[in-house]
Amino acid sequence: MKKQFIPFMFVLALLISACSNETTSEEQNEAPQDTTETITYESENGPIEVPADPQRVVVLSSYAGNVMALNVNLVGVDPWAKMNPKFDDHLHDVEEVTDESLEKIIELDPDLIIGLSNINNVDKLNEIAPTVTYTYGAVDYLTQHLEIGKLLNKEDEAQAWIDDFKQRAQAAGEEIKAEIGEDATVSVIESFDKQFYVYGDNWGRGTEILYQEMGLNMPERVKEEALEPGFYALSLEVLPEFAGDYVILSSDGSDSSFQETDTFNNIPAVQNNNVFEVNLYEFYFNDPVTLDFQLDYFIDSFLEN
Repeated sequence: MKKQFIPFMFVLALLISACSNETTSEEQNEAPQDTTETITYESENGPIEVPADPQRVVVLSSYAGNVMALNVNLVGVDPWAKMNPKFDDHLHDVEEVTDESLEKIIELDPDLIIGLSNINNVDKLNEIAPTVTYTYGAVDYLTQHLEIGKLLNKEDEAQAWIDDFKQRAQAAGEEIKAEIGEDATVSVIESFDKQFYVYGDNWGRGTEILYQEMGLNMPERVKEEALEPGFYALSLEVLPEFAGDYVILSSDGSDSSFQETDTFNNIPAVQNNNVFEVNLYEFYFNDPVTLDFQLDYFIDSFLEN
C-alpha cells in the first residue's frame, strides 16, 4: 500500500492557524466589555444619555439629599451638603468637591454629575461624566424631586415619597391650624452673617411645608416683599414689621446679640414664646431628607408649644 505524506509546511501552517484562532478567542473573552446600560433623560438643556443604574454620583449643588433619599451612592458633594449635620451619617466617607475641583472629581471616577445651572466648567465636567443641571425654581420642589427620580431611573420611588409626604404634611397642617387658629401668621426669618432675611414660600428653610402644604398664613409685609422674589433682606429695626404670630428663626450661630435688644424682645411672638429656633445648616435645603426632618420639627414645635 502506498503511503501518503502530508507536506511539513502544510502541517505547520495548520498548527499556527489553530493557535492563532485560540489566542484570538481567549483575547475576546478576556477583553473588558462596556455593558453599562443607559437611559435618555430629557434635561432642560435637551436629551442626555445617563447610566440606567448610576453607582458613583457627584452632586455639586443643592440635590445631595434628593439622591440620598433614593438610595443612590454618592462619591462627592458640595460644601453646603457637608455642613449639614443631618447628612453626616450619609456623607461620612463622601468627598467634598466644587465645580472647580476638576482633578479631584476625575479621581472620584463619577458616572453622573448633578448641579445647578449656574455652576462653572460644565463643558469640562461633561468630559468627565454626563452632567445634568437644573435651574433653581424652574419647577416646584416636589416636581424637582420627581425629576431627580427620573434622572436616576427611580421615578416610581420618587413619586411614592411625594404622595406620602403631601398627605402627612397636609394632615399635620390641619392639626396645627386647629391648635394655633386659622388666622395665625407664621414668618420664616434668618440671621446669617450679621444680616436678616425673610422668606417667601419656595426658598427652603421649611417654607414649602408651612405655606404650600400646610396652608399657614404669611404676614402681609412678607407677602409684599418676599413672596415673589423668594427672599428679602432687612434690618433689625424693621424686623417687627415682618414677624408673624409665630416665627421660625433660622441662624448660623455666628451672632445672637440681636436677641438681647429691645427691638427683638418687644416682638409679640418673642413675648409669647412663639419663636422656634433652628439650625440654618439643617434647614437650608428642601430635599426629602430635610423635608422629613422639618415636618417632624414643626409638628413637635407647634403642637407641643
